[in-house]
Amino acid sequence: MAFDPRYPSIEILREKARSRMPGFAFDYLDGGCNEDINMERNTRELREVQLEPRYIRPFEGADTSCELFGQRYDAPFGIAPVGLQGLMWPNSPEILAKAAFAHNIPFILSTVTTMDIERAAKLTEGRAWFQLYNPVEEHVRKDIIRRAADAGCPVLVVLCDVPTFGYRPRDFKNGLALPPKMSVRNILQILGKPGWALQTLRYGQPTFETLKPYTPEGLNLKQLGLFMNKTFSGLLDPEKIKPIRDQWKGKLVLKGVASEWDAEQAVQLGFDGIIVSNHGGRQLDAGEATIRPLTRLVRSYRDKLTVMMDSGLRSGPDVARAMASGADFTFMGRSFMYGVGALGNKGGNHTISMLKTQFRQNMEQLCCERVADLPNHLITD
Repeated sequence: MAFDPRYPSIEILREKARSRMPGFAFDYLDGGCNEDINMERNTRELREVQLEPRYIRPFEGADTSCELFGQRYDAPFGIAPVGLQGLMWPNSPEILAKAAFAHNIPFILSTVTTMDIERAAKLTEGRAWFQLYNPVEEHVRKDIIRRAADAGCPVLVVLCDVPTFGYRPRDFKNGLALPPKMSVRNILQILGKPGWALQTLRYGQPTFETLKPYTPEGLNLKQLGLFMNKTFSGLLDPEKIKPIRDQWKGKLVLKGVASEWDAEQAVQLGFDGIIVSNHGGRQLDAGEATIRPLTRLVRSYRDKLTVMMDSGLRSGPDVARAMASGADFTFMGRSFMYGVGALGNKGGNHTISMLKTQFRQNMEQLCCERVADLPNHLITD
């Protein structure tokens, strides 16, 4: 599937998305926490990774496919879980799930996004992964995991890096902290973006679709925010994880790992893989860029866990840098949401096609035939 050459980079898609989304929705997508330092550091330090081409050699072309948990995907990147997607662009989780399935890359559904498990499974013929934001109540946790299993999700991703909500100044200013509020300023922003407003009228006010069976009816936004604070806790410990491992029979992944401590806990608790991540720089501004713990954890745990990475990747070359640094796979969240915000229904297919093209060009320029060979091209000090 070809991409639109008018929008050949994530940076250009980002600016187009800014022009089409209400300011509060764009800020929620675009912002990090505190001063946005770690969000910017993620991409900057990843792009310090350099790769060595090897030209004078037999080269029969690049195969960009990659195997992960027994499934061969067309490229070594997938769509990361993103909360409140329908707020940023109406119907966006459905757009992205369809595009991921068409392009044969993984799509991870967030517990707190605006499409339910069953719909994601239908759109992907049971290939969607599900990211669990751990409920406080045992019966809710058990039922959500049961639904994911019944839907055929092959991988359950347990989120560990939100023990508290990130301090996000733009969201506070816009009233998008929990509990949320809608100000006159936000309403005026909506009126200034008629395309977004019309699509919202078409698809309805975004809600946490997966959580509807557990949510009392008739809650306003403030009451819903208080309910979410009461029902879900990002704090994890071994005693909370063990029953998840016992119930879930598929592959289990811990997302948000940024230290050797948590990687070791993942091994001891029976996880099959980890996603090295700092939540896109949205939680801890004083933390490391994700590429740093990735390189350490690959050295120590590549024989014990499947080691994946998200946070900071915004191009095909970024994917190549991460894979050359030892990642088994990569995921992106904001990048795909910029695409949908910019191009609506066409944004998912466009962004995946563009990233595939960029990634293939990098492999061809390096004269690298297989994704697994990318570490051979890493320039080390």
